[in-house]
Parts: sequence; C-alpha cells; structure tokens
Amino acid sequence: MDSVEKPEWLPQMEAVLETLNEGVLISDDCHHIIFVNERFTEMTNRSPSEVLGRAPGQFYEGEDQDFLNQQIARGEALGSNRFEFYLPRKDGGRLPVMMSGRALEDPDGRQFNIVTFTDISQQKAAEARLREANAQLEERAREIELELTLAARVQQSLAPKGLRWGRVAVETFYLPVRTIGGDFGLVTATDDHKLNLLVCDVSGHGISSALMANRIYSETMSHVERGTELGEMLRQLNRFVLHNLGTSGFFFSMAAARVDFEGRELTFAGGGHPPAMVVSADGKSRLLKSQAAILGTLEEAVGDGVAERLELQRGDRVVLYSDGFTDVFDAHEEILGVEGLEDIVRKAACHPLPEMKQAILQGIENWRYGPPADDTSLILAEIL
Repeated sequence: MDSVEKPEWLPQMEAVLETLNEGVLISDDCHHIIFVNERFTEMTNRSPSEVLGRAPGQFYEGEDQDFLNQQIARGEALGSNRFEFYLPRKDGGRLPVMMSGRALEDPDGRQFNIVTFTDISQQKAAEARLREANAQLEERAREIELELTLAARVQQSLAPKGLRWGRVAVETFYLPVRTIGGDFGLVTATDDHKLNLLVCDVSGHGISSALMANRIYSETMSHVERGTELGEMLRQLNRFVLHNLGTSGFFFSMAAARVDFEGRELTFAGGGHPPAMVVSADGKSRLLKSQAAILGTLEEAVGDGVAERLELQRGDRVVLYSDGFTDVFDAHEEILGVEGLEDIVRKAACHPLPEMKQAILQGIENWRYGPPADDTSLILAEIL
C-alpha cells in the first residue's frame, strides 16, 4: 500500500467514500488500484493490501479478463461506462454487481478511473427464481395444452354426426369458441325406431363448462336409450343437475326432438332454449318454442305438457341450434336474434341439405363482426 502513490486530493475524499453503501475502486493512469473503500473489501472478502497496486484485470482470467479490459477501454474512450458483471471473491465465489465507471482528470492532468460496484445478488436470485417459476409454468402449460388437446378429441367424438336414417337425412355442425366448449348435440336412433335430435347449451365456456356438458351428455344418453318421454327427460335432467352438479350461477338449456322412422311425426320439448324451426318445402317456417324454463336452477323449471307433437311432410326441414347462432352482433352492435336466423334459414332451405348448412353458416359469417364469441351447434334434418 505504501508503494501506491496517491494524488493529493484523494485523502480529502476518503471519508466521504467510506460512507457509501456501494463498493468503490479508484485506479490511476497506469491502471493500478490506488484506493478501495471498506464496502469493497466486504464485497470481495479481500483486505486493501491484497488489492492496492494491482490492476483490476488481474483478478479475472480468460474471457472474463478480456471482457473487463474491453469495458475499461470503452469507459476511457467515452468518459463513463455502466455494465453488469461480477466481483471475484477471495473464497472463489462470484458476487453479481452493476459496475459504473467514470474517468476523472485531476489539476495536474493525470487520468484516474472511479468505479462503483452495486450488489445485485438479491436481484439475480429473484431473477433465477422467476426463471425457474416461468420454466415450471411453461411445462405446466404444455401439460395443460396436451390435456386440452385430448379433451377436445374426446368432446369432438361426442359431437353429433350426420346420417341417413329411414326417411330422414341429417346434417350437423359443431364449433367450440375455445379448445373445448359447453355445447353438445345428439343424433341417435333407438330400438323403438325413433330418431333423437338434441342440442344442449351449458352456461360458460372452457374446461368447467365442458366437464358439465360431458356429464349431462352421459345422463342424457341414458334417458334416450331408455326411451324416456322428452318432457320427463327434461324434468329428470333438471333434477339430476340440481341435486348432483348444482353450483351457483350454473345452468343449461336444451332442445330435443324425436322423429319416427317414417318421418311422419315429430315430438319436441325445450327447456330455456332458443326455438327450434320447421321449414316446409314451400319456404314457410314454424317456431317450436321451449315450454320449460332454463334448466339447472329451479326445481319447478319443467312443468306438465312441455312436449308438443306435429305432423311432418316430405321436404320439411327441422332446425335445432344453440344461441351461438342467434347471439351474433354486426358492426353496428345489432343482434341477429331468432328472427334474423329464421330469415337466413328460410332463404337457405331452397338448397339441398348439405348446401343449406353451408348457406346458414355463411349467412351467420356475413352478419357477424369479429370472431365467434360463443360455442355453436347446429342440427338439420330433412324428411325425404
């Protein structure tokens, strides 16, 4: 330390530099360290005698030494420099620091570098924890994505499929607004020569709605296979959800139709669902409105006589859908509604059944402003 020549102004600054909470190092124009404060010695676990008179780069090796020398040269050229690096501790550890260097010229024209060292070890530890947490979240997100993909495949397998059965042809469409959704449909024939057409809409979107929908689907299938009368089926499903799945704010709606093998008669029952439509061959339409309330909220939602029957003629089209087809808004925030959909259906009914489906979907697309906001399910049946 005695061999280090100190400038006359340094002793006057030492008292101030010792009060700083940052490590301070001063080197001369030969890059020899002429001063370190006590905080610097604490940070490096080195005594002043182990540091003074040496060049800063001597405490580093290889690429780290090259990097530091480059930063020192850059600071001398620019007059100042600030960069993130580390201080090598005597025990071999590395203390993350923010280094701030500044060039200083004294009255005699000698050049000195003053470097401050801010301990950022806590910040680095927090960043490491954050990176680890983000890595875990990304891994969990990948797992969830795989699970959702599988769930979507399962749910898609439950989506209604088109078919030809007796004198009835059926076309279907299903699209969840997310990977999985709360709508489901049924197109299934039973042993008593009845074709069941059904659309159910569970409140909400996403995983919770899909789980509810799948559970209600299973319960509905059991009633369909037993041939439960449609009004009674709605009553039993309402009771099942209230007693087994009931949660605050949860509800569902359903529209169910049953057609005989000859396509002569249709039975319909709805609970809180948008009205089904029957379009005749001459383009006239009839709405079949739900006679029961929204399901899953009230014990008395389904009363007596909620099912109705009507005769069908050749060329009649039966349309069941979820409210994703009616709760559609244009650029002026006007809703399409049942009347708007009914108009689209009537115009589309002049086409063969597959083209009718596409015409309805295109009509909805032409009206809607922006991406779909709700799950959509559609079942079309034609009496041949």
